[in-house]
Amino acid sequence: MIAICIVAVVLVVEVVGAVASGSLALLADAGHMLSDLTGLVVALVALGIAARPATDTRTYGNRRVEVFAAVVNGALLLGIVGFVAVEGVRRLVDPSTVEILALPMLVVAVVGAAANVASLLVLRGGAADSINMRGAYLEVLGDLIGSIAVIISAVVILLTGFVAADGIASLVVAGLILPRALLLLRDAMRVLSQSAPRGTDVAMIRDHVLGTAGVVGVHDVHVWSITPGVAVFSAHVVVAPEVFATGDTGRLLDELSECLAGHFDVEHSTFQLEPSEHAEHEAHQHR
Repeated sequence: MIAICIVAVVLVVEVVGAVASGSLALLADAGHMLSDLTGLVVALVALGIAARPATDTRTYGNRRVEVFAAVVNGALLLGIVGFVAVEGVRRLVDPSTVEILALPMLVVAVVGAAANVASLLVLRGGAADSINMRGAYLEVLGDLIGSIAVIISAVVILLTGFVAADGIASLVVAGLILPRALLLLRDAMRVLSQSAPRGTDVAMIRDHVLGTAGVVGVHDVHVWSITPGVAVFSAHVVVAPEVFATGDTGRLLDELSECLAGHFDVEHSTFQLEPSEHAEHEAHQHR
């Protein structure tokens, strides 16, 4: 919350400073900071939402709010990148049409950089324990790099009068924003399309299940995410007849669940145990 307050105040200062100084680079950095603010708010909200219990209408709770927010944030970032890129190229082609007040630009950029440093110090402790806090920390770190680019361009303009430095810096900041936007959208689309989580080796999971004592086959394996970092797994597991005969299904379920949680960080796993005669006539099987 402290970092949110810092970023929100400096965002307003940067927008006002960009309008007053005529600096596109400063405006681009404000857009970068807007993304940071969104990421911080999402991280804060996600912490609260994760604690809410599931209901009969929302059986997985509200964890996908974070994913929907990421889609909005990614689309907003792409819009900012497009505007800054077009305007930055226009200023490089004809820099004489733009008047930039380098001193106000430098002062505001320094304030922005200082705010980023303060936010990093605030977030540093939680970044080691929370994936959301770590993401917010990295976002602010990226914005600090953007602020440094703006400071350098302001110094160049102040010392040499080379106003094209503002357009160059704005394109650098846009270049810093673009990968984040694409990664956000990619990760969000992966979750919404129920693809296997990034870095998950489904074949290895299948081999682990097959290697469990009493398992003779596995099919209909599904792995997906509710939100990044929260993986869900389900599978039909064909077991030896003696497992049912001896009432050893509880032991097998415990072993399979512990395997998925311990080796693959799967938070929620569901196994349908079935005898081979049932599996043989089950329709629409897949690996």
